[in-house]
Amino acid sequence: MKVGNLEEIEATPVRMEGAQGVRMRIVIGEGQGAPNFVMRVFDVDPGGHTPYHTHDFEHEVFVLEGHGTLLEEGRSTPLGPGDVVYVPPGALHRFLASDEQGLRFICVVPRS
Repeated sequence: MKVGNLEEIEATPVRMEGAQGVRMRIVIGEGQGAPNFVMRVFDVDPGGHTPYHTHDFEHEVFVLEGHGTLLEEGRSTPLGPGDVVYVPPGALHRFLASDEQGLRFICVVPRS
């Protein structure tokens, strides 16, 4: 069993094309001995966004703080603390933080 604190884990900038003002922390993954999943925490600056992208795997998202929008294949859904999102494999999507405040969310993906 491993126990840690989010603030002790380095946040690295997301450098994918189309990302703006996004940092990621891998809080549980291979380094902690997790055999099946990776838990990541994303911080998106006010007005920032993840790239508009797709994956061949599902992922689950839990919004911790802030407000923003999920863009998915022509739909726009507001997000706030406590909201949960299931992103199925192949779904084109993007997370945007509001202009007034950032967005922090947990994202769980299968370990590759």
